[in-house]
Order: sequence, then structure tokens, then C-alpha cells
Amino acid sequence: MVLADTVCSQAQAPGQQPVQQVVAASVASAARASVAGVRHEFVYTSTTKLNSVAVAGTFNNWDRHANPLLSDAQGKTWHTTLNLPFGKHSYKFILNGETWITDPQATKNEDDGKGNINSVLLLAPPDYARPASPLDGITARSALLHPTTVPDLNYDRGQLTLSLRARPGDLKQVWLKRGHQRYPMSVVATNDLYARYAGQVPWDRRHDLTYEFELVDGPRTEAFGTNGLGAPGEIRPFRLNAKEFKPFVVPDWVEGTVFYQIFPDRFANGDKTNDPPNVQPWDAAPSWFSRLGGDVSGVRQHLPYLTDLGISAVYFNPIFKSPSVHRYDAEDYHTVDPQFGTNAEFATLTRELQARGIRTVMDFVFNHTATTFPPFLDIRNRGDASPYKDWYFIKSYPVQMQNNPNYVAWNNYPSMPKLNLVNPATNDYMLGLVNYWKQQVPLAGLRLDVATEVDMHFWRNLRQRVKGLDPQIWIVGEAWGDGSPWLTGDQWDSKMNYEFLWPNRDFFAEGKIPPSTYTRQLMDLYHRYVPQVSRNMMNLLSSHDTARFLTLCHNNQDLDRLAATVQFTWVGAPSIYYGEELGMQGGNDPDNRRGMEWQRATPDNPMLRYYQRLIRLRNASRALQAGDPQILMTNDRAQTLAYARTLDREGVIVAINRSDKPQTLDIPLPANRAFRVVMQSGLVDGLSGQRIPTGATRLLHLTLPPLRAAVLLPATPPFLRLAA
Repeated sequence: MVLADTVCSQAQAPGQQPVQQVVAASVASAARASVAGVRHEFVYTSTTKLNSVAVAGTFNNWDRHANPLLSDAQGKTWHTTLNLPFGKHSYKFILNGETWITDPQATKNEDDGKGNINSVLLLAPPDYARPASPLDGITARSALLHPTTVPDLNYDRGQLTLSLRARPGDLKQVWLKRGHQRYPMSVVATNDLYARYAGQVPWDRRHDLTYEFELVDGPRTEAFGTNGLGAPGEIRPFRLNAKEFKPFVVPDWVEGTVFYQIFPDRFANGDKTNDPPNVQPWDAAPSWFSRLGGDVSGVRQHLPYLTDLGISAVYFNPIFKSPSVHRYDAEDYHTVDPQFGTNAEFATLTRELQARGIRTVMDFVFNHTATTFPPFLDIRNRGDASPYKDWYFIKSYPVQMQNNPNYVAWNNYPSMPKLNLVNPATNDYMLGLVNYWKQQVPLAGLRLDVATEVDMHFWRNLRQRVKGLDPQIWIVGEAWGDGSPWLTGDQWDSKMNYEFLWPNRDFFAEGKIPPSTYTRQLMDLYHRYVPQVSRNMMNLLSSHDTARFLTLCHNNQDLDRLAATVQFTWVGAPSIYYGEELGMQGGNDPDNRRGMEWQRATPDNPMLRYYQRLIRLRNASRALQAGDPQILMTNDRAQTLAYARTLDREGVIVAINRSDKPQTLDIPLPANRAFRVVMQSGLVDGLSGQRIPTGATRLLHLTLPPLRAAVLLPATPPFLRLAA
């Protein structure tokens, strides 16, 4: 840990989005603390001469261009000093614009969950120099923070949830005070520097609400309000204006949805007349550029399959005209790629899906285009005289389409020049695509490619445009890490939840973390976002950008099924990558994009039967779709765990045995009204159909075979029929 010894006047590094800062003990000190941070020098020393060195990290959105380092005369020692806010920062150096490395002088490196190792910098405020204690009466004031915005202030299901940030282990008790009433707050998340306390208070949203926090630290009790920390009665309370308050609302259909992801070229080839000249056999091993001829007609022919599976939304990877098989480099955003079909054919397909109760989510790439996109093509031909020159980030003319191009490109690939969305004409054109496709198809959702690399102002404009057309259109961004900056109510509704994949990989596929760590990571992820966001997260185990989960499990179908059980019973909307339900395998891209193995789609496929049962259970249970989670037990030695999902009077228990031996789980039943119903009716395992008596005690004894799960529902007629 690095202790800050210099306070900066600016806490925001170049290219970094504004961050909420600390509130101190008085108005004057609060103003100073709101921009508190530290000047940190990054130094890289090389044994050979380099052309360039840059630093990229969480403080500049991993932008390799934002913070270049300056070199000495020999070009071997490089340095830069940045103003950084207190907190945890992950970073890497980029050598010669291409090679990403960790900092050789870093005191800590860590896995980011995606198989990448990053260097970690912890910048602690000066009042962290003393060890934290809940009994010493000394509170780290710099850590105290309550922004009156999502997620620290959130309204959901008739309850107002308020959060307070503090130093971990620093407070004995925190209360939320509303007038003379006090509501207990508990720690819901912690990291290296901060703990987050949360508490709920009822609010009718018709009257203004005033509140403050009461902090107990050993013998000392202080209040925390808008003017910081002080004695009770001296603090100005926070005030919430009922007329001005706008809750963060997401489309209500998503939490009850099972998604199915289709990679257009690889799902089914139903029309040979639109095949590309170099089409490969359907079972050919995929390469970066091979095409198998998947098309609209192929999807239409398998609509009964999707219906029987229980799917309620299809997410299509890009379908726009493009020079590539993946189509993430659009040449014409208004035209369906002729090798996939026509605009009319795709529109007909989406209406047929809609008639079957299946929504359509389309993949949009607002960050970059193909080099054959007309505006970029015009720049190639006319150079600085092109009226489109401000649509991109051109460094010099003429444009050179080569390695290390003289224009900004996604991941420095010359074939994907990056759009300048701050340019008004570019912004208007790209936003207009939403209107265009909403008129063409019953558009239910937009998936945003490389969404963390797009200017946030554009996402705010996009949300206004989308919600103005239909508030129920879903906006889901691609983010491989923490999506908090984009999920505060003004940009996205959700994200592709790769953060859900990582703990499942570590626990089920690789077996390198115990159940206690696994469940803690799931709960930490749940509490990272407000509940309505967590409930509409796109939970995935495989995608077009990752190895298939069954392959990660070394083709152990039992482990794969256990992870799928959690995917369909944990908080969030499950997303199936095409063929996952059939037991398809595939390594990293492009091997994960094999042609759909339709020969596996038979009634005797045990994987398909298991997925069908999971989908039926989830579609029938509001608790599994939208219930609150609670970890009931973990046993690291036995490799077992159990959790509950509860909503109103319905409760479901999920139990997992990851070990290769039978295990008996002692599961305490939650003390709420949902499980009072369970105590009366008993339970039934939705996977095996077995009746599970509950008895008179609130402790459930359940024996599970090796590598098996149970989904325990109330033994009432609807669920008894479902489990039969």
C-alpha cells in the first residue's frame, strides 16, 4: 500500500471520467477533500532503447494513447507524473505502442479474472496511516462518502436503499436516521480501501425525505450529513426532493427472460443461393476468415427448436453488410449483409420471432467501422479535403492502411478505424441508426460493442434517443470488468456479465477456489450494482469472445451442468451461446465459432434435456427470475454450498455438491414468510422430482450424489407438476 504524502488540487487524470470524492468535517475542508488525491510518478526503465512507452489503466479507461511517458536522452528511462484520486488503480505499461507489460517495480500484481495480470497501485489517504479499529473512537474521515446518486441512493420495489462508504473495520455500528427513527445498516461490499454500508428506509415518494447517518466508533457517536461529520444536532441532514427524484428504471421484461445468442454465419445455412463463393463445409474447423453460410432462412427453419427450448429473446451478433465474417466492421449500417439475407427477410424473421414470444436484440458497433464505410472511403480518396475528415481520428495524410496506421483504430487493427462520436455529424448519423432499425424490426434491445471505449456523452445521448422511442428497449453494454460508471441510470441498463463467468470458471471448471470464496464473489458482484441492474444482467458462461465453458471444464459435462444450474438460478438473465445447450465444445476464437452441431439436437441428448428442464424451472418461478439472493451455507471441505432466492411468498433453495463423493448438506431455512409456506408444504427437487420433507425444524438435511445439484421448490401443485 502506498500512503499519499502529497495532496493534489486535481483528482482527475487526463481522459478519466469525473469521480465522486470524500466529504470531510466542515464545508471548507469538504471542498478541499472533494478534489483530494496524490501525484504519482510512473517510471519504466528498459535495458534497450524504445520508441515509446505509455501507461494505461483504470484511471484512463485503459487508453493506450492517453498518458505517454517521456524518456531520457538514451531512450531507456521513461516517466510521467499523474494526478490520481485515492483508491485502487490497475495498470500496465505499453512498449512501442504494442507490447503490454506489468510494472517491474510494482509491489502487487493480480489476475483481473480474464486471465490477464495487471499491476496494482493502492493510494491511501493520510488518515489511513493509523490501523483501523472499531473501538478507538478515531474515524477515517476521508473515507466517508454518500453521493446522492445511484448506486448510493436507489429506489426499487417500494424501498429506498441508502449507502455510506467508510474505511473497513473502522466503525462499530452504522445507523440510518430518519427523524427519530433509526434503521440498521450492514456491510454489503468491501475492497482494499473501502467498505460500503447499506440500509433501507420506506418512502412513499410523495413527500420530501430528510435523513442522516449515525456512526458508532468505540465510545464515540457522531452524525454524518451534508456538512460532514460532527456531533448530533450540528449536522445538516441530506434531503431528497420527491418532485425532482427520478428512479433508475430498467425494462421489466428482461429479468424474466432467457436469452439465446446467435452468431449469424454459424447457426444454420438454409439458403444456398446466398452463400459466399468460398463457403466451407458446415463441419469445417473455423478459421479467422472462413464462412459457413449461416443465414436468415436457417434461423427461420429452426424457430420451432427455439420455441421448444423455452427461449424468450434472441441476441444476434452483427448482421450489417461487412467485409468480415464477424461483421463487427460495418460497411453499410442500413443494409443486412446479403450473405445473411435481405432487410425484408430479416424483418420477417423478427416478426415471426415476436409472434412466438421471442424478442430481438441487435448488436450495434458505434465505436468503429470498416475501411470501406463510405465516409472513411471518402477520406482515403480525398484526404484532408474530405468533408468527413472529422468523423475519425486521422493523424496525417494520406491515410495509410497498414500496421500501426496513421489513424486511431480499435486495438490498432487497421481494418477498424475508430469513429469520432464527439463530432456532431457523426453523433447524429449513428444515433439515427436506432430510429432506422426500430422502424424496420420490432427492436427490443441494443447490445453495444466495446462499449467501455466509447465517449460517455454519446451513451447519454443514445439513452435519451432510445428511451424516447420506447422505454422498454433494453440497452446492454459490453464490459469485461466493473461496469459501475455506465450503470448509474443515465447510460446503459445492463452489461454482458463476464464478471459472472470468472468465478464460475474458477470454481467449477478449474476448481481453484473454495465454495466460501465463490459465494462471496457472487454476492459481492450482486451488491456492486443496484438490485434492478443485477436482476437484468446478461449472465453468460460462453460467448463468441471466450472459449466454450464445456471446453474450460475439459469436457466434464457434470461440471458444466453444475455451472449452468447456477446460471439459471442466480440473479440475472441467463444467456445461452448457440449450441451450448447441446454440449458443443470450442477453444478460444475462432474455435468457439464452430458451425451449430444440429446432429446433437435429439431427445436423447442428456445436456439438451438438462437445459430444457432448467429453462422450464426458471420460466415457471418468479423467485428464480426476480428473487433476492441469500447464501445459506458453504462447506469448503465437502465442496458444497446452498443459497436461496425469495420473492414475496415464494422461496427456492439451490444446493450444489461439487465434490466427487456423496455429501449431506445441513441447510438452514431462511426465517421469512416465503419459507413459512415451504415449512407447511415441503419441498420438491425440480431436477430429480424427489419430494423433500422439511420436518418441524428449520434445518434441512439433504444428501446429494457426486457432482450434482438440487433446485428445491415448494411442493405445491404447480411445482409438483413441473418436477414430475
